[in-house]
Amino acid sequence: MIKELTKAEEEIMQILWEIEKGFVNDIVAKMPEPKPAYTTISTVIRILENKGFVAHKAFGKTHEYYPLILKNDYAKEYMSNVVKNYFSNSFHQMVSFFTNENKLSIKELEEIKKLINDEIKKKSK
Repeated sequence: MIKELTKAEEEIMQILWEIEKGFVNDIVAKMPEPKPAYTTISTVIRILENKGFVAHKAFGKTHEYYPLILKNDYAKEYMSNVVKNYFSNSFHQMVSFFTNENKLSIKELEEIKKLINDEIKKKSK
């Protein structure tokens, strides 16, 4: 089971997933303004390393960090927890919630319908 990320940890992981590997300065450069301090990012990266999300390659005193967990793997685990904790483990309730609450456009609803129909065809074979 993958641990859940804090908001700060997730922000850094999103950057690492995007750039694939980088030094603390690379991560700071990708952060929105106002940029956090170098030491703050460095601390959060060490926490991510302790949690098993990130590893590093040493170049002297500097470290190049890279993700150990794929973005898609984290998303699957995270979304499974959302469905379990907020929708009584029911995908039907989740889809109903989003179709009713998010005021989806007809185009978006048609795209979702196509995805579902395609999946039904695959599973019917």
